[in-house]
Amino acid sequence: MLKTRIITALVIAALLIPAIFLLDSWSWALLTAVITGIAGWEYARLCGFCPAGQLRFGALVTGLAMLAVVLLTPAQLRFSGQIMLWCSIAFWLGLVPFWLRSRWQVKTHWKMALVGLVILLPTWFALIDLRERGPGWLFGALLLVALADIAAYFSGRAFGKRKLAPNISPGKTWEGAYGAMLATTLLALLAQWSMVSPDVSKMILIALVMPLLTLVSIAGDLFESLLKRQAGMKDSSQLLPGHGGVLDRIDSHTAALPLMAMLLVFLQ
Repeated sequence: MLKTRIITALVIAALLIPAIFLLDSWSWALLTAVITGIAGWEYARLCGFCPAGQLRFGALVTGLAMLAVVLLTPAQLRFSGQIMLWCSIAFWLGLVPFWLRSRWQVKTHWKMALVGLVILLPTWFALIDLRERGPGWLFGALLLVALADIAAYFSGRAFGKRKLAPNISPGKTWEGAYGAMLATTLLALLAQWSMVSPDVSKMILIALVMPLLTLVSIAGDLFESLLKRQAGMKDSSQLLPGHGGVLDRIDSHTAALPLMAMLLVFLQ
């Protein structure tokens, strides 16, 4: 299993990294729309949609993303994207903490479909927006989320005592979350200092926002874990050998990337 996970991870990296740096804007928008649509199909599976409904929802997500690129001018797309980002931030900061605490189980499909659009479409736009600011920004954002996961795992293994959400994901601890917050904040500060400018006000903003951003990324992971637990599924699908599905790989990103994209509005 470990060998399979490593091979799959290397294949994903070998395909994704060149795409981030080499594809033109249109090709990147198409690729990310398809990936987001696959995540939409998996999300619909977790929500109990029928097989046809799962396919329709995945196609809806991809179709809406592509229609936005085709029909909207760059200015209109950016304006619409900013609205999507704010909706995402409001969802993850204002609603999800209560959702996770109460472990709500919404069985009305159209309501969960709306939630899925609020989760997935802002993530797609964030992938577009961050890359438009420079491929390095997107690559760095993806690395930050990955670092948060890695730091949380090792910090939790070394120091973990207090469970973060025992009824949703028993392995996560507050000590792991603190380790992730520290690691991502230090890396973000170093990146701002060395790659952009040692602006004190921006450094303070990063120091204040990065711990929150890390917690939001953990909330993304927990939210998908809750959906899987309620659906009685271990993985969102089996598309990625050893890793489960696309949604299993981007659950933290769906929460963190929109907030990162909005943060860059104030940092640049």
